[in-house]
Amino acid sequence: MKKSISIVGGGASALMLGCELDSEKYSVSIFEKNTALGRKFLIAGDGGLNLTHSEKADKFISRYTPREFLIPAFRFFSNEDLIAWFNDLGIDTFIGSSGRVFPIKGIKPIDVLTAIEQKIIKNKVAINFKHELIGFSDDNDVIFKTPSGNKNVVSDIVIFCLGGASWPVSGSKGDWLNFFTNKNISTKPFQASNCSFKVDWPKDIIKAIEGKPLKNVSISCGKKIYFGEIVITSFGLEGSGIYSLSPEIRNEIENFGSAKIVIDLKPKVSVDELVKRISNISKKISYTENIAKQLNLNKTQIILLKAKMSKNEFLDPIKFVNNLKNFEISISELGPIADAISTVGGIPLTEITEAFELKKLKNKFVVGEMLDYDAPTGGYLLQSCFTMGKFLANYLNKLD
Repeated sequence: MKKSISIVGGGASALMLGCELDSEKYSVSIFEKNTALGRKFLIAGDGGLNLTHSEKADKFISRYTPREFLIPAFRFFSNEDLIAWFNDLGIDTFIGSSGRVFPIKGIKPIDVLTAIEQKIIKNKVAINFKHELIGFSDDNDVIFKTPSGNKNVVSDIVIFCLGGASWPVSGSKGDWLNFFTNKNISTKPFQASNCSFKVDWPKDIIKAIEGKPLKNVSISCGKKIYFGEIVITSFGLEGSGIYSLSPEIRNEIENFGSAKIVIDLKPKVSVDELVKRISNISKKISYTENIAKQLNLNKTQIILLKAKMSKNEFLDPIKFVNNLKNFEISISELGPIADAISTVGGIPLTEITEAFELKKLKNKFVVGEMLDYDAPTGGYLLQSCFTMGKFLANYLNKLD
């Protein structure tokens, strides 16, 4: 007689598990509280479905915080393996200018999801909608709320793919923490990641800088530095260039009450070269216009620099360049978790084995964003969820 596996949740990890678990060996069922699978997957696809990134493996795995827990799974199923997996599904991909990987033009997110669902159905996996997890029984069976009443589901193996707490419109609310806490499993409150960051801009410059990008800059926090683009908002800062610093910014806020980031507005030009350019003064235009022209600074950069420096500092070439290359900004708090791209918190990694099994609940596994780790934007979070799902499916398929 086949053993039974219940997959709780219908996100990326669950989709991969549904495709890859051996249905000749197991009777597999997915339980999803919405009326369709992959709702967050589709929302993430608005504006382009970023499936993964094309970076080499060593650099790719370094993007995660922490990274050690994911290394065995990623070695088994890397970004290159995921691209090949999608190609086998009939989803051809291309690499964008930023190195991100997308379905080719004409393939919509719903087409990708449909292809995955067809493979799940072909794999003879039962899909149960409107089944919302509401806890565990005394025997550690899962209990679902359904339209026809509460239901206990007895399974040999349960895999939880419940997601984090970002984008609650998708049904990912992170409201499952107490179910595990009640079973003596440690949990951590969810916090925003890849989110907006609050900056107390001078009120007199907000209208002039709001919505403006800072392109081709480097941003550092602590010992980490990234190159990219950030966008100024009335709330503070957001954008891919600063999202990658989420772990460092969050830790500094927790430890010191605020976080300091340093922006180099001209990371590709040396201090000496910048000072030399400033010295090339034209008397036909104002000093400010001169600096803007010689250093190729836009209006937004000039406004920010003027707001930070005294008049004497602004007129001193060395002090001006020092501020240009080391523009310090204080971040006071994280943006709202509901608006964040992803979250950290949930189940600590110390609560699971290398095979993602809960140490305190035998034959109960946890994968995906419900684990406490950071992944930047750019396809890394989705890759990690697919990777964990594939790795766990292979592990269970090989069990006696």
